[in-house]
Amino acid sequence: MATTTSPPKQQRQRSPKAGRGQKWTRDPMMGYLFTLPVIVSLSVFLIGPIIYAFYLSFQQFTFLNPDLSQFVGLDNYTRLLTDERFHTALKNTSFYSLGVVPVQVSLALLLALIVNSKIRGKTFFRVAYFLPTVTSTVAVSVMFLFLFKRDGLVNAFLSLLGVEGRSWMLDVDFALPSIMLMAVWTTVGQFMVIYLAGLQDIPADLYEAAEVDGAGPLRQFWHITLPLLKPTTFFIVVMSVIGTFQVFDQMYVISKGAGGPLDSTLTVVLYLYNVAFQDFEMGYASAIAFFLFAVILILTLIQRNFFGEETRM
Repeated sequence: MATTTSPPKQQRQRSPKAGRGQKWTRDPMMGYLFTLPVIVSLSVFLIGPIIYAFYLSFQQFTFLNPDLSQFVGLDNYTRLLTDERFHTALKNTSFYSLGVVPVQVSLALLLALIVNSKIRGKTFFRVAYFLPTVTSTVAVSVMFLFLFKRDGLVNAFLSLLGVEGRSWMLDVDFALPSIMLMAVWTTVGQFMVIYLAGLQDIPADLYEAAEVDGAGPLRQFWHITLPLLKPTTFFIVVMSVIGTFQVFDQMYVISKGAGGPLDSTLTVVLYLYNVAFQDFEMGYASAIAFFLFAVILILTLIQRNFFGEETRM
């Protein structure tokens, strides 16, 4: 009787190990299968084009006649040093970023403090401030074209104050500042929501303890709110700088793709678009794209060092 029952016991002892082994081999495979669509789509539509664009940046290449493409080494990158239109585009983009980012971040923080306070109707203000963010950029650009034209609403208001109006979007000195004003108005609501989330994450007992110690609202803001919002501010500044250096659609709509008047609204991405799809110089356009990537990367690293260790993930 004992010899006949031993084999089933051995089978029962081995079967759990075999099951665990199958599980350890099956689980990674299931994970890879679930992530396979994302891996394939990223490889085809993101990583592959980036690698190919980097390859093209060393080529003289046009899609109109790809057989005539040839390797030119660093010529496309050295051409950036002598291209005056690119210098103008880089100067306009830097001016745009320096003007928009500080105003955007400060205003977003101010609005977040307002809608986070105990005011009546704060839900209405949250919606009103966020509404421009979800509005089409093209629609907003067209609306600002009508507002800032010579017989538009802005000049009508200024005439009441005795100020002479002008065609703001056709003026070399005022076209870019007018677009900067539009950019602040359309994007400040998005950053206000991020600041609002950061404010609501600050423990209320810190403010209660500060009140017990006699700290007023201003001292609470400087010694509690601002330090604890440092990671949020870092995130917003990085996203804002990246967005301003990649600005394209507003410039394209208002200047009809030319960057006028007299290149006053020509930005790096708009110039890249014109080089790639009007001049069909894909190699040079790819070099501009990777130069812009290097600029944004360097600025991000500088901001990371400026904001300190606590903002690092």
